[in-house]
Amino acid sequence: MAGFAASSDLNRLRADILSHVRARAAMPSGLFTLSVPTGGGKTLASLGFALDHVAQHGHRRIIYAIPYTSIIDQTAEVFRNVLGAEHVLEHHSAIETEKAGEKGRSKVRLAMEDWAAPVVVTTNVQLFESLFAARPSRCRKLHNIAGSVIVLDEAQCLPRPLLLPTLAMIDVLATHYDCTVILCTATQPAFDSEHLRQGGLPLAGRELAPDPEALAGKLKRVGIVQGGVMDDSALVQALRGAPQGMMIVNSRSHALTLYRAAEAEGLDGLVHLTTRQYPAHRRRIIADIRARLAQGLPCRLIATSLIEAGVDLDFPCGWRAEAGLDSVIQAAGRVNREGRRPLSASLLTVFSAPDNRPPAEVAKLAEAMRATAARFPDLLDPAAIRDWFDEVYWRVGADQLGRAMATSMVFTGAETNFPFRKVATDYRMIDSPMVPVIVAIEPEALAEVGRLSVAEVPSGAIARALQSYTVQIPDRAREILRQNGKGSFRAPELRGDQFFVLDEPLLYRQDFGLWWEQAEYLSADQGVV
Repeated sequence: MAGFAASSDLNRLRADILSHVRARAAMPSGLFTLSVPTGGGKTLASLGFALDHVAQHGHRRIIYAIPYTSIIDQTAEVFRNVLGAEHVLEHHSAIETEKAGEKGRSKVRLAMEDWAAPVVVTTNVQLFESLFAARPSRCRKLHNIAGSVIVLDEAQCLPRPLLLPTLAMIDVLATHYDCTVILCTATQPAFDSEHLRQGGLPLAGRELAPDPEALAGKLKRVGIVQGGVMDDSALVQALRGAPQGMMIVNSRSHALTLYRAAEAEGLDGLVHLTTRQYPAHRRRIIADIRARLAQGLPCRLIATSLIEAGVDLDFPCGWRAEAGLDSVIQAAGRVNREGRRPLSASLLTVFSAPDNRPPAEVAKLAEAMRATAARFPDLLDPAAIRDWFDEVYWRVGADQLGRAMATSMVFTGAETNFPFRKVATDYRMIDSPMVPVIVAIEPEALAEVGRLSVAEVPSGAIARALQSYTVQIPDRAREILRQNGKGSFRAPELRGDQFFVLDEPLLYRQDFGLWWEQAEYLSADQGVV
C-alpha cells in the first residue's frame, strides 16, 4: 500500500493523504469521518487506517460496508489483491430469501455467514438490517460485529427515512460494543451534532483527512454545468459528438431504451452497463471500457448509477440525469479522474429527462440540488455541498428522518417490552426488495448449479460462488419467468426456494443483460407453429 507511484502530482497527493490518515490511527477508538474527494484514494486510505487502528487497539476484524451490491465485488477484489483472498469474505444478499419454506430454512441458515473472517466486505443492507433484525439467521453474526473497525463507504447514501435510527445504532456500536466506525465519503453529509441537532453524532475533531476544504480545491478536475431538458434524441446526438463519453440515467429501463436508440443511430463503441448484467459479466465490460479509453478507441457508455462509486473510469466528458448532488458529484468523479486533461474541457452536464422521471425520493433530492445550484455557481464548492446536505437532512425535520423509530428503540426502565419484531419489519433499507436470478451460462456457474443436487455440499458455499452470476429483478418479474417456464427453483427438496435459475438463455443478451420483460412475449411466440 506504500507503493502509490509518485508518477504524477495526483498520485503524490494520494500518497500524502494515505500517510496522513494512517498517522492518525493511534487516536482513541470511536467515531471518525474521512472526507476525501473522488479520486483521492480514499478506499485504500480507509483500509490503511483500519489496519493500523486494529494493530493499535486490538480490534478483531474490519467490516467494510458499501451501499451498492453492484460494486461490492470490485471493492472485495481490491482488498483480496492487497491482503490475500483467504483473508477477505465477500457477503451480501445476492442469494438469500426471507420467504424460505420449512424445507429450505435450515439450508438458508447454512448460507448465512457468522462473519468470523478478518476482513468482511458487505452491503449496508446486510449490515444494518442484521443489526435491526429479529430473526436468528440474520442475528447469527452480531457477536462478531462487536470489537470491529467498521468502514461505511459512501456514508451519504444512508437512507433518509431511516437516518436517525441508523445513526443511533452507529453511536451504540461505538459507545457500548468497542467498535470504531469511519464515515467515509467524498461529500461528507451533515451527520454531526452541530448540523443535525436531533440525533447527530459527536464528530467534532474526528476528521482523518488533511484539510478537506483544501483537498477539494487540489482535487478539482471537472466542471459541472446545467444542460436543461434533454430528451432521448438530444442525448443520442450529444453522444454522437463525443467519441468517448458516458451517460448516466436513473433507471435500468431508461438506460436500455437510450441504448437501443443510440444503437439504431449507428453510434460506434456503444457500451451498456447496468445491473441487468451479472457481476462477472460487468467486470469484463469494465475492463473493456478501460482498454478502449486507454487506446483512444470509441467508447460511448450508457449506464445507471452503479458506476458512480468504486469504479475507476476516466472519461473526457459525461452527462448525468438529475439526481441528488451527492450522486452528481460521484458521477463527476468519472470525468478527467486522473487529471490528464484541462479542467476547462472536462465537463459533466446535468440534464432533465422529461419522459423518464426519477423515483420520488430521487426527485426530491434533485429538487434540492436545483435549489443549491441557484445559490452556488460551483456545485463542487464545499459550501454548496454543505448547503445541499442541510437542505435534505436538517431542514426536512426529524419526523422525515425516522425519529419515531429511533424513539421506539430506547429501553425505558426495567421493562422488557422492546418492539423487536416491529422495528425489524419497519427497518427496511430497500422499499421494493429485489430477488435473485442465477444466470448459469458460463462453465463456473453451470458447475455450481450442478452441485445443488449434492446434499453434502453446504448451501452457503454454493451461494458465495454464485454471487457473481446473479441478477436482481422485481419479485413479480421473477414469478412471471417461473410461470412461463423461463426459470425454476433448483433442487427444492434440498435447498427450498433459495436458488432460482434462468432456464431460457435467450433472455440473457451479451450486449445488455437479462431481458426479463420478454418472458411473456417469448412464451407466446414459441407457442406459434
